[in-house]
Amino acid sequence: MQNDPRLPPQNAPRYGARRDGVSRFLGGSPLGVLFRLVLLSVLVGIVLAAIGFDPWNIVASIRRLFEWIYDLGFDAINGLWRYFLLGAVIVVPIWLISRMFNAPRGR
Repeated sequence: MQNDPRLPPQNAPRYGARRDGVSRFLGGSPLGVLFRLVLLSVLVGIVLAAIGFDPWNIVASIRRLFEWIYDLGFDAINGLWRYFLLGAVIVVPIWLISRMFNAPRGR
């Protein structure tokens, strides 16, 4: 199939072959991936700070979190349920709206 429009011409130069490999490995352009990682790191850092993690002493923070959960006993389940409901109030409507806008159109 020499004239298939879906295939690039055989004598076409391969500009940016190294960048295509890097982009494929990273999942996008390097600057775009870096920006998303920085943004995600800041958001995760905010969440971890809200539950009491300290970036300079992460092991002690994790130990303190587990001690807090153990000390709560069954109140921990109640607290997790409340966090779940709080997050679901935001996440579920956004997910539902995104599914409605991305739903396949009937023919």
